[in-house]
Amino acid sequence: MAYLDNIRTFVRVYELGSMSAAGRDMRISAAVASARIGQLETHLGVRLFQRTTRSLAPTEQGRSFYDGARAVLEKVEEAEALVSEITETPRGTIHVAAPLGVGRRLIAPLLPGFAQAYPRIDLRLRLSDRMIDLAAEAIDLRFFLGHPADSDLTIRQIATCARVLCAAPAYIDRHGAPRDGNDLVAAGHDCLNLRFPGATEFRWTLRTPQGPRPYPVRGRLECDDGDVLTAWALEGAGIAMKPVFEIAEHLAAGRLVPVCAATPPLPVQMACLFTHRRLQDPKIRIFMDHVSGRVASAVAAAEAKATKVAAEQSAGNC
Repeated sequence: MAYLDNIRTFVRVYELGSMSAAGRDMRISAAVASARIGQLETHLGVRLFQRTTRSLAPTEQGRSFYDGARAVLEKVEEAEALVSEITETPRGTIHVAAPLGVGRRLIAPLLPGFAQAYPRIDLRLRLSDRMIDLAAEAIDLRFFLGHPADSDLTIRQIATCARVLCAAPAYIDRHGAPRDGNDLVAAGHDCLNLRFPGATEFRWTLRTPQGPRPYPVRGRLECDDGDVLTAWALEGAGIAMKPVFEIAEHLAAGRLVPVCAATPPLPVQMACLFTHRRLQDPKIRIFMDHVSGRVASAVAAAEAKATKVAAEQSAGNC
């Protein structure tokens, strides 16, 4: 297994670009990662990386070796998956990525129960609102909201998530509540925007009697963390577009109030992304079966709660 561990370490160092990053990912020290690379280089009789005190870059031999090494690891994973399927004892490690809001509220709470049910499966959860490259970062599956750019990957739909434009009562007291998208733009409301890589402008697509329409919105605050936008909205800093499941508790408590009811946002799809090869792995199929239904139920429950509270408040105002 030592040689295989050396290959695994080489692949992670190559993909992550540093000994320390690979060590953190594999739960070993940078010194151990470096020692494994040294052993592999001695065995092969070539330098796999050019090292300086400030940088590390693969050599030509290292770049050539990477493709073969990655293929070897994939074959080993396939063999382990086959054994797991035959013995009905899934084992191994699953690397999962998810947006912050989805991960914290929907995915993370399910993992302890899964780990208890399948004690031979280790779980690694990475939360980030930035786009994650599955292959480059060795992620087995990624949950997301919206439409992915990865056209060559397999998508499993999980739920359709309602969204709402919302603001704190303090913001509405100062600026008023926009009735629709036209009012939102004309009044120059402060909109809290989620920053994506490469985004140069922000447009919110809302439902109108004439069909979906994108509205250009402005705002002085933006961030690549959706939970920060929620915190800003709670502080009265502006209007945010949020999935209902993320802010159901705030809506129920009146800390956030829906606006633009005449032109609500379009719902967003929640799905999971993975390579077709990964779906053949029994532990991945088991994980997806465990998680997807529970996530869909949690989204539906949160939306039902928010709808019930809104109906009660509307009835009380009549």
